[in-house]
Amino acid sequence: MRIFLVSNSARGHAIAEALVRSPQKPEIIAACTSNDPGMKRIAKEVHVTDIMSLSKIAALAKAAKPDFAFIAPDDPIGAGLADRLESEGIPCVAPKKHLARIESSKAFARDLMKKHGIDASPKFRVFTFTSTDEQTRLEKDIRGYMDHELHGQYVVKYDALKGGKGVKVSGEHLLTIDDGARYAMECVKECGTVVIEEKLIGIEFSLMSFVSGTTVVDMPAVQDHKRAYTGDTGPNTGGMGTYSDANGSLPFLTDKDLADASAINKKVAKALMDECGEPFKGILYGGFIAVADGVRVIEYNARFGDPESLNVLPLLESDFVKICQSIIDGSLSSNLVHFAPKATVCKYITPKSYPDAKDEKGQKIILPERFPDNVRVYFGDVSEDANGNVLLGGSRSIGIVGIGDSIELAEKAAQAACEKVAGPVHFRADIGTQESIQKRIDFMQKLRAK
Repeated sequence: MRIFLVSNSARGHAIAEALVRSPQKPEIIAACTSNDPGMKRIAKEVHVTDIMSLSKIAALAKAAKPDFAFIAPDDPIGAGLADRLESEGIPCVAPKKHLARIESSKAFARDLMKKHGIDASPKFRVFTFTSTDEQTRLEKDIRGYMDHELHGQYVVKYDALKGGKGVKVSGEHLLTIDDGARYAMECVKECGTVVIEEKLIGIEFSLMSFVSGTTVVDMPAVQDHKRAYTGDTGPNTGGMGTYSDANGSLPFLTDKDLADASAINKKVAKALMDECGEPFKGILYGGFIAVADGVRVIEYNARFGDPESLNVLPLLESDFVKICQSIIDGSLSSNLVHFAPKATVCKYITPKSYPDAKDEKGQKIILPERFPDNVRVYFGDVSEDANGNVLLGGSRSIGIVGIGDSIELAEKAAQAACEKVAGPVHFRADIGTQESIQKRIDFMQKLRAK
């Protein structure tokens, strides 16, 4: 059994670790963006390469002669790597390019849900730029929509993949309607389309599902923390950490909230099948927000989340290789998927200047020789030199995950492990703490009492 894995982050390390736990004992042939020490210890071969060069990746995959490929990052999925590999006879756990538009095009995602009667979107409009003669009229229309329809409470979404930095929110990134209209026009000029949405008030969460066509099997719900600093302050990041609960839900969600999110994932999978004429095969990741009267969709992704995958994959008790095979051949069922009833807390170690600068890039960090059994360590933007030293990159470095019978115990395990990492680094100590979670519970109770 050989698996070709495309990776660029700690997410890939977590996927590889889950795959090699399989009783089928697969060999991993990895294509990575850096000399990842985690992947080096797991994979039979690690090829450091440009994962956006589809021809290079296809050549490596053909040479590996794998049973299947697993594509972890969004950019190569959105660029059509699954199409390229499948044309070479290599089945993939990742959707083809036109199905991956659920992530790569915000307009496609909103229009798909509207067309197929999935009532889970905020108020929105898609604006398209076709001629320079239309520029003045289009900007006027955008201003009018932001002002008169959304009353200054808006979100502007770039209609393509932009490394998690294409979405800007009024009151946070954009302080006036002028700011919003200016950014919207930048988006339109770059990619031809922009999506303007109502700004929702609530608490966000993630629900990822294994998907094969219309068969959808959920993973535990997870909450991410995007802000760089304690108390959800500072600039947005790719995600500073996450937590999940032992019951598969989250403390601020009701049973109905989770059931509704699950139902929406199933409807979206069916809509993709109906719209595109072939099955979505891979991971469908719904980014949701709990609001005053239920849940709404913030966005969809066509792959595992990072850090969310670091929470759920250590809990997977089933044969992950068998799950992947069932996604590919259409035999996926809920009987194949079992997660341990444990809570997790992930805290990301980052360079001290992240996300504003990359001042510590190349500097050494020191990790303990051994971590406790209830802690998992996943390597992201780091590399290993010839002497075995771990060197920082410029982005999120190491995801440290505590596992326990409760969120409180998992948080203590993650925190203690993070404190043992020496070097010019930073992490958010408040992720998963009782105080932080109680604030979310209180917020939702107050929001829904109105």
